[in-house]
Amino acid sequence: MPKPIRRLTLAGADVKIYTSAASACEEAAHSISAAIEDGARLGKKVVLGLATGATPEPIYARLVEDHRERGLSFENVSTYNLDEYYPISPLDPRSYRSYMEQRLFAHVNLAPNRAHVLDGTVPDSFVKQHGEQFDRWILDEGGLDIQLLGIGRNGHIGFNEPSNLSVDRAVELPTRLVDLHPMTISDAAKDFDGEESVPRHALTMGVATILAARSILVLAFGERKAPAVARSLLGPITAEVPGSLLHTVSNKVTWLIDQAAASEILREV
Repeated sequence: MPKPIRRLTLAGADVKIYTSAASACEEAAHSISAAIEDGARLGKKVVLGLATGATPEPIYARLVEDHRERGLSFENVSTYNLDEYYPISPLDPRSYRSYMEQRLFAHVNLAPNRAHVLDGTVPDSFVKQHGEQFDRWILDEGGLDIQLLGIGRNGHIGFNEPSNLSVDRAVELPTRLVDLHPMTISDAAKDFDGEESVPRHALTMGVATILAARSILVLAFGERKAPAVARSLLGPITAEVPGSLLHTVSNKVTWLIDQAAASEILREV
């Protein structure tokens, strides 16, 4: 197992810095595999909160490898993804449902009715109800055991974008429909062949549900993420930087980042 080259405690969170993104992803995959195996030994269901994008791809590749080569079983696993564009068909190759099918769901023995992704086709009039239902499903399963998170360049977690809400209000946000931030739209342009094709809205797991997870793993790689990492870990708790809201549950948060993403915090500590 790769060892971090430096380990810090910042605002109560465990921050592990690695030489490469690959090493950080290896640890995240190991943590998830270990949780699944522990659950199997104890006869307990394991509930995972999953993320999408380029950052967690090596994690899913390793979990598929563990399933094929070591027999890692997903029979007692349920998954809930953080977000989905809206509106979008699950058959659209740019949807997060499609992303998860391609990278994990289709390659392991995870039951289809336990692989949950927010529905980008739900009618407008039922969006609020769908978000409430998603949160109820997670609660009914006992909550998330592990939540895997990336962080946007603007500090968003899931698609909980920067806002001027009070901290008390921000940490209570439920799963809901949101407007995407211009920076988020810009960053997604490469996946949609231009900004004009990027959906302007998304469904996102709420901050409250994310913070309620028993363990939160945050991954961030590359220099472009360094400002968001520094603002989240070193700045005040504010809804203007959603990543900083993780401070409110910092004792169960582990950051797994590479040297480039850590560059700004390393200049300050």
